[in-house]
Amino acid sequence: MYKLIKQEGNARRGEFTTPHGVVQTPAFQNVATCGAIKGGLEADDLKRIGCQVMLSNTYHLHVRPGDELIKDMGGLHKFTTWDGPILTDSGGFQVFSLAKLRKIKEEGVDFNSHIDGRHIFMGPEESMQIQSNLGSTIAMAFDECVENPAEYAYAKESCERTTRWLIRCKDEMERLNAKYDTINKQQMLFGINQGCTYDDLRIKHMEEIAKLDLDGYAIGGLAVGEPKEDMYRIISAVDPVAPKDKIRYLMGVGTPGNIIEAVYRGVDLFDCVMPSRNARHGQLFTWDGVINLNNAKYERDESPIDPKCNCPTCQKHSKAYIRHLLKANEVLGLRLCVQHNLYFYNNLMQEIRNALDEDRFTEFHDKYVDILDTRI
Repeated sequence: MYKLIKQEGNARRGEFTTPHGVVQTPAFQNVATCGAIKGGLEADDLKRIGCQVMLSNTYHLHVRPGDELIKDMGGLHKFTTWDGPILTDSGGFQVFSLAKLRKIKEEGVDFNSHIDGRHIFMGPEESMQIQSNLGSTIAMAFDECVENPAEYAYAKESCERTTRWLIRCKDEMERLNAKYDTINKQQMLFGINQGCTYDDLRIKHMEEIAKLDLDGYAIGGLAVGEPKEDMYRIISAVDPVAPKDKIRYLMGVGTPGNIIEAVYRGVDLFDCVMPSRNARHGQLFTWDGVINLNNAKYERDESPIDPKCNCPTCQKHSKAYIRHLLKANEVLGLRLCVQHNLYFYNNLMQEIRNALDEDRFTEFHDKYVDILDTRI
């Protein structure tokens, strides 16, 4: 259940109540694709850096170690020891991005595993069954992810299929939640808005799926190579027709500047692999902009990554030491960098919430929207 606490322009401050705890929004979800953050962070670390929601992936966990194994182990919460909300992506994006050969039909998608090549079929019912086995807090509907740019006629056809699939997802989840052996009988369902970069398709699709009265609504199919101006335009077009009393989730986005702009346009929830992935390559976010720790100028730098940061990494270690660890291929270097970037993102969301609470988000937006994405 989403509760809107206050609004500044289109930016929303709220609370999202789930079976596994209350999420203060706007919020960032930390991406643990296979049940762990790449970079050596575990559940206790996530608590320490201010994470509220962990995101894991249906497709990857289905392939390895197997969703039935995870169900036998008590579900994803028990398996990973994370006791907060978990959102599981439906697997749709991975099916369309990883599978070299795939066949889309009304029933679902036939494709081959990127791990061992074995044949897999996934449709709305299969995705819901896997996510039910995982026992996640929030399940994402199975949708078709269309490449940008796409022909208008195909994008329209895909939207219509995604709506039909969503209805099947909802029916299947209701059936699964009523079963005696279901791990999480209160599992929530989010629908996904599609339509590429066509405003009219996006608006019509959101109007249609809003009628299904789901637990939340996501905007999918963006941040896949289109100009950021197109992404912002689509968010602004969809915002007026998205249900006001439901949480809004922008999938796979993005840089700190992207997040600030999306909050400005009414988005509540985010996820992105960028902070952890970039951290593993020495690209670190600070309140003054983005630094690359591999640069020679940091070889003897005794200062922390960001003097304004209170993360465990910045409290203890110098740029010089962490740079040395990265150059020496020491795993600790990856851990320290990922810890910093994820803390930065979660702290950014806290500062956004503070600004909304204090009616100064527009000022916060104007001050930080460009600088945080600037490379130093």
